[in-house]
Amino acid sequence: MSNDDIKAATSKFAAHNASQHDGKAQPGSVIGKILAEYPELKPRVKEVMPIIQKTIREVNSWTQEQQQTYVEDNNPELLEKKKIVEAEKVLPPLENISKWPIVKTRFAPNPDGALHLGSAEPIIFCDEYAKMYKGHFILRFEDTSAEVKPPILEMYDKILDDLGWLGVKVDEKYIQSDRIELYYEYAEKVLADGNAYVCDCAVDKFRELYMAKQACPCRELHPKEQLRRWNMMLDGTYEKGDAVVRIKTDLQDPNPAVRDWPALRISTAVHPRQGTKYRVWPLYNFSCGLDDHLMGVTHIIRGKEHDVNTTRQRWLQKHLGWQYPEIINVGRLGLEAGILSKSKMRVGIEDGTYTGWDDPRLGSLVALRKRGIQPETIRATMLHVGPKPVNVSISWDNFASTNRKIIEKTSNRYGFIRDPVVLNVRSVKKTIVAKLPVHPDYPDRGTREYPLAPEDGVVSLVIPGADAEKLLDGMLVRLMGIANVKVTDVGDAITAEFHSLDHLIAREEKAPFVNWLPINVGVKAKVVMADASVADGIAEASVEDMKPDDMFQFERFGYCRVEESKPFKAYYAHK
Repeated sequence: MSNDDIKAATSKFAAHNASQHDGKAQPGSVIGKILAEYPELKPRVKEVMPIIQKTIREVNSWTQEQQQTYVEDNNPELLEKKKIVEAEKVLPPLENISKWPIVKTRFAPNPDGALHLGSAEPIIFCDEYAKMYKGHFILRFEDTSAEVKPPILEMYDKILDDLGWLGVKVDEKYIQSDRIELYYEYAEKVLADGNAYVCDCAVDKFRELYMAKQACPCRELHPKEQLRRWNMMLDGTYEKGDAVVRIKTDLQDPNPAVRDWPALRISTAVHPRQGTKYRVWPLYNFSCGLDDHLMGVTHIIRGKEHDVNTTRQRWLQKHLGWQYPEIINVGRLGLEAGILSKSKMRVGIEDGTYTGWDDPRLGSLVALRKRGIQPETIRATMLHVGPKPVNVSISWDNFASTNRKIIEKTSNRYGFIRDPVVLNVRSVKKTIVAKLPVHPDYPDRGTREYPLAPEDGVVSLVIPGADAEKLLDGMLVRLMGIANVKVTDVGDAITAEFHSLDHLIAREEKAPFVNWLPINVGVKAKVVMADASVADGIAEASVEDMKPDDMFQFERFGYCRVEESKPFKAYYAHK
């Protein structure tokens, strides 16, 4: 598209949008419609955004009569639409991208546990923005707090696997525990420049002083003395807890947490990757504040609860003469089902409450993946929520609805009889052939055929135990897809008489519909449910033709994901 075409498209949508909003077009909505109708512009967002924004401002300067006239003269079809088609969900444009040579976003997990649905929020936003602006997505493992949040060695690879599953392209990967020497260099620099100091005051004494907005006696010591103390931290003269490096800030800052915050400390914990090679380790704000600049991060997506961390890191970067990245605040994400706290997951796994990080009761990505939640579902959900600074709780029903739309077309149907009970149907005079669709919306996929040939007038089936418990003598029941029967005896095995074939009779009588399979034709099947219980039963033998990770639907039971084909095992996703 030429610049004139882009301007014309913007005028079209902006004038129409403005006519619906008291003469002021909503930029986010207009941009969303443009990118939805002209997806080829997405890779050129950085280039075309100034044209779009200028045109929106121009349209907003028109009178409402001018806006209405413009739409009537140039795009009357917009006024004729009775249904407003929802635009493809896109993220709002980033701010101040012209300040940076290339847009770089970063996701910085601590590998002390599995990623979860809450982790997916910043992951998807960072990935979408990196792709939108042809930038870089940085993965940075923040693993320097072995005492507080000990890293788990296997998580480094598992996190990469989760990102790959989500469709994220990692352009740069860093591990902070490999960068300790670099952090030491900058620690010595800020100490030598007089912007930091080694404090060996007792914790209680320092707290008393900084709460009173007063400097501790270590603060104004000469840089040479600070560097001498620094070497004492490195060589073992100072023991754990004896000294800490602090970054100088404003002691009068109204927030005590900002005043002379700790940057590096002595740790004796054994690191899973570095062992005991280092005894001085950076704290979060020091390593993070350095790395965001050194790695060229331009836009940081983080929760509002990180405001203090942002202020601390600004102080560090100011001391070093650096430009701080842009901040996008997002709220916390909650899911009505599933544990999203890594610490709670870890405790539960260690004490045996959960079977592992993929336990279906958890909200970890690996658990959701095992249950058959698709990566497209997670991405669509995050884009729908958008980068807003408010906490959001996602309804499991809505989440499942999105997943259902994605898997519905490819999910073939199969029969599953949970806790099977025998049903003997008498008075069957001839063979009846049941033809059940593989998928009701795609007849070209064929049918599953079951000929029910009577022996001495009796056909034996199995039905779900839960349905069997509801049957009463004299009740009319519809065996799905084949016949109506009338219950004559309820016991360990249920007896019924053949009644009729027409399903409309069952509808008129409001008869319950019951799943069934011919006796002795199915295979044993297990389904792991959302609460980690196991549903045992009999499934159609053809389920063994599916492959691990295939999605399917057990009729009147729910959508599931194949874990193993032989013996057959699946995980329950949702209705």
